[in-house]
Amino acid sequence: MARTTTRPAKSAAYLVLGMHRSGTSAVTQLLALAGAELPQNVMPGDEHNARGYFEPWKIALFNDARLRAAGSAWDDVFALPYAALPKADEAEWTARALALYREEFGEARFPLLKDPRISVLGPMWRQVLKTVGMSARAVIPVRSPLAVAGSLTRRDGFPVEKSVLLWCVYMLAAELYSRDLPRAFVSYDGLLADWRGEVERIEAAHSAPLPRMSPHAQGQIDQFLTGDLRHNVGDGDLSTVPIVGPLAKTVHDWFLAAAAGSTPPLAPLEAAAVQIAELKSRMGVFVSPVTAALSTASAELDEERQQRRRERLQTHEIEVELALLRRERAAIEAQVDAMLAIR
Repeated sequence: MARTTTRPAKSAAYLVLGMHRSGTSAVTQLLALAGAELPQNVMPGDEHNARGYFEPWKIALFNDARLRAAGSAWDDVFALPYAALPKADEAEWTARALALYREEFGEARFPLLKDPRISVLGPMWRQVLKTVGMSARAVIPVRSPLAVAGSLTRRDGFPVEKSVLLWCVYMLAAELYSRDLPRAFVSYDGLLADWRGEVERIEAAHSAPLPRMSPHAQGQIDQFLTGDLRHNVGDGDLSTVPIVGPLAKTVHDWFLAAAAGSTPPLAPLEAAAVQIAELKSRMGVFVSPVTAALSTASAELDEERQQRRRERLQTHEIEVELALLRRERAAIEAQVDAMLAIR
């Protein structure tokens, strides 16, 4: 892969958009190794993603709170379209998002922003980038919704119907709110099979090279993007999923075509968004205020648990680093003692 390491002249933010468990972490790692700049606070790996999520956990917590402020949540299958708050509240949340962006990225030339929630909160975060005078380039991984459903069933216990509909909502939002941006649709399977080919497609779609795709970066990516990242293959007939299967197949076919380099018409996506709105109008009556309140309380409790877990992980990392420093100090002191003994 013949490359130049010259930095692009114009700064730009890289937005990794799309559904949770769709390969957004793998794409983010690739972009980071190629010179895009991660935030100050990055979510560590866990048993569900040992190599790390590479998303800004402070921004993820903030996004969860913003979704709840509108009566939504990260797993809200009806989170499209964007739910704007009353004008004063919307301005306050956008100002908080702006402050958080500056705290996390400072003066980064190529900030790398990855949190799937940004897909459904696109208008707010686009306003943040506009305020700081930062253009944006989008990268949208495309993965089988059945593979995503398998992952969410294992991690969260979601039924396949919910996961597939959630995939549709996030992907529709990612496409809608990036429609005016340079953007690349990246096949997750293609990324694992031939990441260099996908990088060429990303750069062509953005009309710009990645910031620093050096030979060293290529070697690191080779080590990272291996077949063992594919935990769920997504086999099966998507159209047979109850209630939402045919809708999801239409959306998935569109994104497969986009990831293959086509420019499919937008009409199927717009029709899918209308179908989801109709589902919401029919099914929304089954969500009582009590159910909504319990869902909010559960989300807040989960957020608190995640915060405590991150704090424990950070404490452990500090303890490990301290132990290493102590061992290094002991080794240096032993060398000094040995030298003094010789004298």
